[in-house]
Amino acid sequence: MLIGELAGRTGTSERLLRHYERAGLLHPGRLPNGYRSYDEGAEAAVRRIRALLAAGLPTRIIREVLPCTTTDGVTVLPCPGILDALRTRLRTLDQRSAEIATARELLQQTITTAETASGVPMSS
Repeated sequence: MLIGELAGRTGTSERLLRHYERAGLLHPGRLPNGYRSYDEGAEAAVRRIRALLAAGLPTRIIREVLPCTTTDGVTVLPCPGILDALRTRLRTLDQRSAEIATARELLQQTITTAETASGVPMSS
């Protein structure tokens, strides 16, 4: 199928599909006229890529994980080094989550202090 058909089937823009190709996530063939040609497995691959991106994985990790995923896009089969990469990413997300929680708490305290000092609740 051509890139436009794959884009339509997956709800993904052609531009994003070309980005996935540059990132090494998709590997279309080429027709004699230079057009990209995707096999039927490309649709499932795009859905897996989208699911892994939604899970917070960057494309460099997805490139390693993608060959180890099942067709549901979520189940990861045992592949060398994949669990270590996923655990590292999870630690990074946990750290960022803690940082955001701290920033939120400080912001809430600042708002509460300002409201108390002014005697009038601040508008949201």
